[in-house]
Amino acid sequence: MADQARSLESDPAVPLDSGIGPGSHFSPRGKPVINGINGIGLWSLYIKEVRRFLKVQTQTVWAPAVTTLLFLVIFTVAMGRSDRMILGVHFATFVAPGLIVMGMMQNAFANSSFSLLAGKIQGTIIDLLMPPLSYGELMAGIVAAAVTRSIMVGGALGLAMEFYPGVDLSMAHPWAVVWFGLMGAIMLSLFGLVTSIWAEKFDHAAAVTNFVIAPLSLLSGTFYVISNLAPHFQAISRMNPFFYVISGFRFGFLGQSDIGNTNMAVVHSAIGMGVLNVVIALIVYAVLRSGWKLKS
Repeated sequence: MADQARSLESDPAVPLDSGIGPGSHFSPRGKPVINGINGIGLWSLYIKEVRRFLKVQTQTVWAPAVTTLLFLVIFTVAMGRSDRMILGVHFATFVAPGLIVMGMMQNAFANSSFSLLAGKIQGTIIDLLMPPLSYGELMAGIVAAAVTRSIMVGGALGLAMEFYPGVDLSMAHPWAVVWFGLMGAIMLSLFGLVTSIWAEKFDHAAAVTNFVIAPLSLLSGTFYVISNLAPHFQAISRMNPFFYVISGFRFGFLGQSDIGNTNMAVVHSAIGMGVLNVVIALIVYAVLRSGWKLKS
């Protein structure tokens, strides 16, 4: 072995950085080694995803904001009474926060559910799988871009609703607005990413949107308080994670919600949403790492 090592050192045909010499600090050829976080690669993926939806921002940011704003117009006009009060505020003020976070969640799902699916359909998935990015970095880049889009949609909606008659978006608890807004966007971004992995065509992603995301959003207390429901329907509503996101986000504006009778109930919900997102993230990471429907 010693003679072989000396022959390698003296052999001019073997470069010093080939990774096969006895004193080399390089890994063997073809074996990539990434120490720590690939910050440049992660940032590049994030910027790529953000630029992708900003190129068509009329469709990805402004159109969803206008569509969600129409819900406010339709429901306030349909009620026909400007003095209708819910939780001590006018109906328009009550429903506005729920519509904002609903729009944020739906667009977070739409963004992340497109990323890998488009690559699989167009045959460009290799551009995401081959760069020196870990599975965690790949997931983080896609989720962060989806959250960015959701924040932009939420900002556009909030700005538009500020000028809508009867809407007051004064914040009673800003921490709840930030926390539940982020938790809702991250949760739907993760759902969208696993949908993107599972789906084989755009119809599959659209089916999840129409039959899972939309019903859970609309039946989560966006337009009503669950105390108006029968007891067994209240129990079903409390099993819906969207309910806690929308009610918690609304609590940030109104200082009250139908989660519980105390502020501590909202804090418990905030902690629960954080734990739920960690669990979902671990599941999505495991699926992504397995290569299911990506490398087969």
